[in-house]
Formats: sequence, structure tokens, C-alpha cells
Amino acid sequence: MYALNFYSPLFVDQLRNGRKTATIRLGDKSSKYKKGQLVWVTVGHRHGPRQRIFTAIIDDVDVKPLRELTQRDIERDNPEFRLVDDTVHFLSHLYSRDITLDDTVSVIHFSEVIEFPSLK
Repeated sequence: MYALNFYSPLFVDQLRNGRKTATIRLGDKSSKYKKGQLVWVTVGHRHGPRQRIFTAIIDDVDVKPLRELTQRDIERDNPEFRLVDDTVHFLSHLYSRDITLDDTVSVIHFSEVIEFPSLK
């Protein structure tokens, strides 16, 4: 089972409320995440405890240069952002390096899987 981990607890409410339905990751992640794959959506620091928020299914993985992000891609990743520049600044901070519009990113779209108890 793979996980989509988010470092900031600020995303928990956006995830739980269905406002965050995608994540933009630096690089080509198409070999790691596949359409139809089940993943845990978690929050926590690298090499530390993480909290599982829910199980999700990968709806799609789009690999493209950062400059080709759509407003919809950006808003699904972070409902507070509207511009590619917002995402460039955020990724530069997250990855601790300069990010350019030519960098390749993966937009991983996901949906929560609602698990109902057995009716037996």
C-alpha cells in the first residue's frame, strides 16, 4: 500500500472536507502512482509518525511542465491558490530549492473511498 503524505497539518481540514482533491509533486511520479490504485492519504513529517486521514483511489496522474498547470489543477491542489506563481513559490519552499516553470510536475488526482461496515 502506497501513501500520499502531506507534511502540513493545515491540509487536514481541506482533505476531510473534499476541498483538496489533487496534489502537485515535483518530478514524474507516473511509475509510482497509477490510475485505479488505492493509497492512504496521510499527514505527518518524514521519518516520523503519520496520521491516516482516509483511503483514496488515484483518479489520474498528469505529468507536465509546471508552466502548463491549469487553474483547476492549482485549485484542486490548494484551494487558496489561483496562480502558477503561487505554486512555484510553495514548491520552492517545500523542496528547499529554486523551482522553474520548466520543471516537470505530476498532478495526482484522487478521491476518498468511503468504507461502509458490512451489512451481515
